[in-house]
Amino acid sequence: MRLIDAAEVRRLLTFPLLVDALDAAHRRPRMEAQDAFLGTESALYFVRNAVDAGRFMASKLITSFPDNPASGRLPAVQAVVVLFDGRDGRPLATIDGTELTYWRTAADSALGAKLLSRPDPQTMLVVGAGEMAPRLVRAHRAVRPSLARVLIWNRTAERAAALAASLRNEGVAAEAVADLDAATREADLISTCTRSHTPLVKGANLKAGAHLDLVGGYTPETRESDDEAARRSLIFVDRRESAFHGVGDILQPIASGAIAESAVRGDLYDLAPGKIEGRRSPDDITMFKNAGGGHLDLMTAEVVYTRASS
Repeated sequence: MRLIDAAEVRRLLTFPLLVDALDAAHRRPRMEAQDAFLGTESALYFVRNAVDAGRFMASKLITSFPDNPASGRLPAVQAVVVLFDGRDGRPLATIDGTELTYWRTAADSALGAKLLSRPDPQTMLVVGAGEMAPRLVRAHRAVRPSLARVLIWNRTAERAAALAASLRNEGVAAEAVADLDAATREADLISTCTRSHTPLVKGANLKAGAHLDLVGGYTPETRESDDEAARRSLIFVDRRESAFHGVGDILQPIASGAIAESAVRGDLYDLAPGKIEGRRSPDDITMFKNAGGGHLDLMTAEVVYTRASS
């Protein structure tokens, strides 16, 4: 059994490679996936399992401690992924799940943008400046190289400024912004990666043709966009089962009556093979909820293991 650490994951993956792999995987039969949760939102332990019948099986063991970043020592989410052979049950690899999560989360959102956003967005707004933020910028720019300008908003302005400076060192025209509403009105593509319990992105500020990528909310209580954003958008999710299992940006506007459950038009298993229509016109506003799931961990682990074994 191989042990694959974070450095090797970074060596093996690129966003164009992984986005294409996720696209191809969503054209195969839908995987079986299941989550189990223990603990509280402030100290959470959970396991995400997936089976790609006859091919691979995987489990990701995850801890979530949101207060960790404040100490400056550890990320909020840490994990390990175990990959098994789906034909005979052999354990194949143990992979650094924290690094794998960064890659698969950003690639999931980038695939959503590839399938739903306008082909020529110019300005990206990132809401949140945590560990995921720079990876979301890199992933989205990999599928939409027209993104020439990146705006960063964060509740703590210093963190937004630090991220913007780091991105500028990578050659990205990035700047920190203080007015989220004004930045929303400018943005062609918005990616949110926060743990907010109150909506940050207001639907009234979304410009015609915008694409909204919601990444951070992962419980029924967390919420990154308001009811008006849901009302104005064509709504899609990465996996229907994950989104309806307990994601506030989907469940709350349904509960309030802002949208019906049928407003969620489909997921990546529908979009990637062209079973449903995504964006219908340049002026459509599209919303993609990145809800995650063990199937994405398995898909990414397969790419990592296959490349490590070649």
